[in-house]
Amino acid sequence: MIKYLIVVAVCSISVLFPAKNTQLVEDYPMLTDLEMALGKDFGDKKPNMSIKGVSAEAGESLVKNGFATNASGKKTKQQSKHFVCTSCHNVEREDPNMAVNDAQARLLYTNEKGLPYLQGTALYGAVNRNTYYNGDYYKKYGDLVYKAKNNVREAIQLCAQECAQGRKLKDWELESILAYLWKIGLKTSDIQLSETEKTDLGEAVNNKEKQQEALFLVSKKYLDSSAATFVVPPVDRDKGNGLNGDVENGKLIYKNSCLYCHDKGRYSYLSLDEGSMSRNYLKKHIGTYHRQSVYQVVRWGVPVKSGKKSYMPQYPVEKLSEQQLADLVAFINN
Repeated sequence: MIKYLIVVAVCSISVLFPAKNTQLVEDYPMLTDLEMALGKDFGDKKPNMSIKGVSAEAGESLVKNGFATNASGKKTKQQSKHFVCTSCHNVEREDPNMAVNDAQARLLYTNEKGLPYLQGTALYGAVNRNTYYNGDYYKKYGDLVYKAKNNVREAIQLCAQECAQGRKLKDWELESILAYLWKIGLKTSDIQLSETEKTDLGEAVNNKEKQQEALFLVSKKYLDSSAATFVVPPVDRDKGNGLNGDVENGKLIYKNSCLYCHDKGRYSYLSLDEGSMSRNYLKKHIGTYHRQSVYQVVRWGVPVKSGKKSYMPQYPVEKLSEQQLADLVAFINN
């Protein structure tokens, strides 16, 4: 009995007072800090803060507003006449489980948080990813994706010039956006760690022999890339994709996705609202090959018009599943 009490006491003390060579995971609120403490090298992703005018605040303004104040205190020229980064990307967390790509879980989570449901992957956590413009994006941007795939700076420039149809970012603007992306990187609390895993990671910080295994553990807790698969619309638009749609879920998609861009023509020449006229207009075109058929625009997007660079990007199936598309159609047809 006495031996048992001693063992319990020792275990209790070790929990209350961790060994000196054990760090607390909570000491690293940002996941990049924890990973760097475990030996991961982020050198090529760190912003160059020595360039005049670089700041996370300027980067945030560029991402959200399309302009910033330069080192001389002057407002920059608008980066794009058509879009800002947040036209297609959230800057907040949008997935309940960072290790799973689940379109429906994302829809429900963003709705709960009051966020739009968008085509692009969230900029939140972008610095934690290893690759960009993955999957079928080469079909859209061709050879441009090869420079961007493993280079976050090239990925930002590609987004600015091709996706936003705007001007090339200046060095200080690019580094400012990168500084802002570091500010909205994943938090350690975003990944699902058990108490045992937290202890193991804390011990690995000061034990190089355990660091590789610890980094592997962390890497399995979040997606380090965003898959993108482009699928074609159904050949028979009247029959659709063969799935039964959920009207209420379709209503959620229409409200949080379609209207985010089309309400009062925010980012589009086609203005929509929640009224029956808008839905009847879309219903009329669903079964056609018209550019305003829901099937057409969701899966193939709308190309740039002559003289007008504003366009609609398509949804990869990872961002709008076939079931969700059926739900949207069911809502419009209801």
